[in-house]
Amino acid sequence: MPFHKVETEKLSLAVVRQIELLILRGILRPGERLPPERDLAERMGVSRPSLRDAISELQAQGLLTAKAGSGIYVADVLGSAFAPALIRLFGSHDEAVFDYLSFRRDMEGLAAERAARQGSDSDLKVVQAVFDKMQAAHDRNAADDEARLDAEFHMAIIEASHNVIMLHMMRSMYDLLVQGVFYNRQTMFQQRATREAILDQHRAINEALQARNPSAARTAIEQHLDFVERCMADQRKSDQNEAIAQQRLQHEAGRE
Repeated sequence: MPFHKVETEKLSLAVVRQIELLILRGILRPGERLPPERDLAERMGVSRPSLRDAISELQAQGLLTAKAGSGIYVADVLGSAFAPALIRLFGSHDEAVFDYLSFRRDMEGLAAERAARQGSDSDLKVVQAVFDKMQAAHDRNAADDEARLDAEFHMAIIEASHNVIMLHMMRSMYDLLVQGVFYNRQTMFQQRATREAILDQHRAINEALQARNPSAARTAIEQHLDFVERCMADQRKSDQNEAIAQQRLQHEAGRE
């Protein structure tokens, strides 16, 4: 008969499973520090030896990493999403920039629909909280903070869609964006008119989500990313024109 004795699961394995799920669901994020051992053992209701066994297992899996004198951190599990050679290609060809924006438009439109339809009240409160921080950064003219919160706002929507594959894929894409692989987002937030337009677009996205209107949420996301694409195309054209003007200036100076 295909039966065997049921054994009580080791406490350390239960700890492993809980931390694995927190990482899988994007609640514990790459680079995030775990609480000190004593605090974490108390929170989870396990002994410190059981916790140590679990931490060791998670380190062996590559999900956690220890930093001497600092503590235990969630490993950079997204680091291998794209090969370095491919990342260099992304950064050196305009085609990749516009394909990236098109990909985001499709994925985030779907995520916004799902978040409006299926996200919990707590999910939407997180989105609202990030938008409120973005508004505050805008009001104090903190362009760098506003650019950082822009990425957090979009990730909050992805998280609210509750699709773990999409979550980790898009977090990897956003990591490259924050690194400036595709384009320098900060330049967009240096222009007051552009910042005003982007904030208004994020407000429309947030309002559609809070109203739980899936089609309006998707449309607002798509219109926002269409605007970003137009800005990028205009910037590319402006840079090209400036390069040509510099050549003319150098040529004219050489004729004197």
